[in-house]
Amino acid sequence: MPIKIIKGDITKIECDAIVNAANSTLLGGGGVDGAIHKAAGRRLLLECMKLGGCKTGQAKITRGYKLPCHYIIHTVGPKWKNGKNVEKELLGSCYKASLTLAKENGCSLVAFPLISSGVYGYPVDKALKVAVETIRSFLTENDMLVYMVIFDNETYQICEELFSEICSSS
Repeated sequence: MPIKIIKGDITKIECDAIVNAANSTLLGGGGVDGAIHKAAGRRLLLECMKLGGCKTGQAKITRGYKLPCHYIIHTVGPKWKNGKNVEKELLGSCYKASLTLAKENGCSLVAFPLISSGVYGYPVDKALKVAVETIRSFLTENDMLVYMVIFDNETYQICEELFSEICSSS
C-alpha cells in the first residue's frame, strides 16, 4: 500500500515534500508548525509573509529551505467543535489540496502529520480515518508514496492499531 505510518520527526524526513499543519497566517505557531519553521530557518518565514495566509481546507507551497525536502506544503486544518460543523469535509480538503499541490510540483514522496489532531482537538481516530480515506482515494488515480509521520508514542500506537482496521474496512 502506498500509505505508511511511521514514528518520527517530520522535519527529519527525506522526501519531496512535507506537509505543515499550519495556522491561517502561515507565520509559524506551536506544534508541527513551530518545529517546521524553526528547522527550515528564517527564509521560510519571509516567503510565507508573501503568501497572504491560507484558509481552512486549502494549501499553499513554499521551498523546503534547511529541511531535507524540496517543498513544504502548508495547510490549515479545522478546529474540532463537535463534528457537525463540516470539520470532516474541511479536513479531507486539506489532504486533497496538499496532494494536488504535491502532484503539480512533481512530488512522488510526501510526508504528512496527522492534521488537526493536536491543539485543534480533532479526535485522533476520526482524523486518521479522514486522512487514510482521502489519501487512498487520491492514490487510486495518482502514483505517489505517502508517509503519515506521528511524533509521539501514544498517538503512534493508536494510529498503528487503527490503520489496519481502517484499511481492512474500506
